[in-house]
Amino acid sequence: MIDHISFNVPPSRYQEIVTFYLAALAPLGYTKQMDISGIACGIGDSPSNARFWLGQFEDIAKHITGIFHLAFMAKSRDVVDRFHQEAIKAGGKDNGEPGIRSKYHANYYAAFVVDPLGNNIEVVIHTPE
Repeated sequence: MIDHISFNVPPSRYQEIVTFYLAALAPLGYTKQMDISGIACGIGDSPSNARFWLGQFEDIAKHITGIFHLAFMAKSRDVVDRFHQEAIKAGGKDNGEPGIRSKYHANYYAAFVVDPLGNNIEVVIHTPE
């Protein structure tokens, strides 16, 4: 059901927060699995299981106004497409039309919508079509 969750911190505190979570989650076997150019990192127990993300933005309010980012797992690309359509019809704001996000990996097919509270909601599938 849940693919991953993330939250953003100010750049001035990013390394401190990453260090905290890496230490706190070490007993669970979690380590830094992915690092996206100092913008965000994924923490988990394997590269394919980085389910907790920390990100940084200079001015978070300019990007997302909500508290968090939540990604749900889809069973097909059609489900991702339908999520995007229905969420927009229900009052969400487009934050990324359905498509491949190759900066994450070659089969990362996702869509993003900002909910009425300003949270970034994503639906994603990781398998090839």
